[in-house]
Amino acid sequence: MSPRPLWKGYLKLALVTCPVALFTAASTSDRISFHTYNRETGHRVRRQFVDAETGEVVDQDEQVRGYDLKGEGFVEIEDEEYDAVALESTHTIDIDKFVPRSQVDEIYVDAPYYLIPTDEVGEEAFAVIREAMRSRKMTGIARLVLYRRERIVLLEPRDKGMMLTTLHYANEVRPQEDYFDEIPDIHLSKEMLDLAGHIIDTKMSRFDPRQFKDRYEEALKALVQAKAKGKKITPAPARKPPNVVSLMDALRQSLGTSNDNKGEDSEDEAPAKPARKSRSTKTGSSAGTKKSAAKPRRKAS
Repeated sequence: MSPRPLWKGYLKLALVTCPVALFTAASTSDRISFHTYNRETGHRVRRQFVDAETGEVVDQDEQVRGYDLKGEGFVEIEDEEYDAVALESTHTIDIDKFVPRSQVDEIYVDAPYYLIPTDEVGEEAFAVIREAMRSRKMTGIARLVLYRRERIVLLEPRDKGMMLTTLHYANEVRPQEDYFDEIPDIHLSKEMLDLAGHIIDTKMSRFDPRQFKDRYEEALKALVQAKAKGKKITPAPARKPPNVVSLMDALRQSLGTSNDNKGEDSEDEAPAKPARKSRSTKTGSSAGTKKSAAKPRRKAS
């Protein structure tokens, strides 16, 4: 089954337009997730909205979106009124300007998406825009409404398609001075910098995402499997940092450790392309099957 597009619309450059579809480029759906259960009955629990003053449950048809007027009540916004805020960027990615990629500070980068043409008629126009950007080493800046918010987006050629990256607005990025100004200026000796530089030299490599695994995710899966088998879980003792008082001693010892580990890394490889995931059809119980009220079996800890 092909992935479903997150958004469909048009890519526009001046008078050149082509239909396109947007897909998420990164997903966390494979991460382990937990549900909340009633410890006593073993049944799943569900969340409800309750009135903050009366404590009574508020049914979905009685819930309304609102904006707090800071002590003067609130303004109700109905769904149809919310949808009435129609912008051109709701259905069209209109490239406004082009800039070198190096001019976009990484702190503004939010999330990546794949952009592809959706029919044969628009493929030529899509390719013209893509290759024109590629030949000039430029990226496009545009706007797009996603999740009922207009976002600044960055467009750049990627293989036969394009990568669209959502960007933060300037007012969403906190000033670095609020965090860095109180860090004191420190004079560092040449010997310290040389030692630190040598450590960096011994660890130089090429980035290959295949070399990294989510160790926390793997530990969670191991925990679940152990509990399912009825094993007793004992927390691992916390690692204590080495008791090195002198920064210079720490650098010297670190350099020795780095030299010992040098050569354990594999040969540099070309950057990995995202792996294509095979899809299997999930099977489950029939929607019409009646749920049993019996308490589910719980694995002993």
